[in-house]
Amino acid sequence: MALKLIHTADWHLGQTFFGYDRDNEHDAFLSWLVDTLDDQQTDVLLISGDVFDVANPSAMAQRRFFRFLKEANRRNPELQIVITAGNHDSAARLEAPVPLLEELGTTVIGIIKRKEDGEIDLDSLIIPLYNRKGERQALCLAVPFLRQGDYPSSEEGQDNYVAGIDRMYNQLYMYAESKRLPGEAIIAMGHLHATGAELSDDDRSERIIMGGLESVSVNTFNTGLAYTALGHIHKAQKIGGRDSVRYAGSPLPMSFSETNYRHQVVSVTIESGKTLFIEPLAVPVVTELLRIPPSPASPDVVLAMLTELPDAENRDNNTNPFLEVRVLLTEPDPGFRHRVEEVLEGKAVRLTSIVPSYPESEGEDDFHALSYNDLQKIDPTDMLKHAFAAKYGGDLPEDMEQLFKEVMREVAL
Repeated sequence: MALKLIHTADWHLGQTFFGYDRDNEHDAFLSWLVDTLDDQQTDVLLISGDVFDVANPSAMAQRRFFRFLKEANRRNPELQIVITAGNHDSAARLEAPVPLLEELGTTVIGIIKRKEDGEIDLDSLIIPLYNRKGERQALCLAVPFLRQGDYPSSEEGQDNYVAGIDRMYNQLYMYAESKRLPGEAIIAMGHLHATGAELSDDDRSERIIMGGLESVSVNTFNTGLAYTALGHIHKAQKIGGRDSVRYAGSPLPMSFSETNYRHQVVSVTIESGKTLFIEPLAVPVVTELLRIPPSPASPDVVLAMLTELPDAENRDNNTNPFLEVRVLLTEPDPGFRHRVEEVLEGKAVRLTSIVPSYPESEGEDDFHALSYNDLQKIDPTDMLKHAFAAKYGGDLPEDMEQLFKEVMREVAL
């Protein structure tokens, strides 16, 4: 009998978008997800980290989460839910209500437990998955976001983050392989940055501070895995050309670069130990993202376009679109924001930001000021290599580069 999974991640409950709460958007998504789980007759829901936006979420965000779990169980009593902690979550806080959540068929893995001899308790990270008839169909390697010391140590004594994660998944896979029954699948969960993953532009909540120094190769995930459910990167995508290694992406947009991007969860069907079917399910859009104009234009043109926006029927309506205004200025215009706010008074939009652009002057092709977003995209290792070459000539020594990466990783964690 087939095992039907739905893979989702990066809910970021409690998040605000340019100061506006997203309660209505999260409520709509969770309501849709409950309906989808029921309609799809789902056996297992996988949530791969970042349930909450901060380690100490508000009472409202926590109520929203627990209400979802209760309603999902009421509508689909046989549903099994497996949740792993992300880097935005508090692992201990997420695990705290486990004795109660187990009554709702929910397993939460946040903390890496160790046995008395100091070895990782691999059994605590391997979750059996069952179909609606109660038949075990798969073993899940439920790995949360890993911090320094969470992964197995190196026998050689030379340790680094990426190698440690690789050892963790390899050891878990081999252990699960020894435990699985004929015809059972092995799947994996993870909350990490995989090499080659494409980030959404201007998404500060997922920006790789270390320039991607902690990137994990797709080869970390054994080809014997039927499916690998990843979280952390907010843009849905498959990794390394492998259809069964995927980020589900976030259910809500995290930046205006996602204006024309459809968010999703992933439906996966497994049968006889292998992936039979993978289908993205688009999350309905509740709140639109507007960029006006699509390309920067002069202030008069921008104001004229904003004037044409529809009037709001209810000024407190939190479903009104988020608006980013893009203007082309020849010189600073301190009064422009005030004029924009006057035009938008009573309009059915929520102003988030005004993004100014300036035409390049002749001779400025090679030199321009870097914006905040430009700086965020710079790989610090590239900066070090450039500085070393400029001062000493030649390439940065490999051991120095590795040491720098380790230091940067420690700072970021």
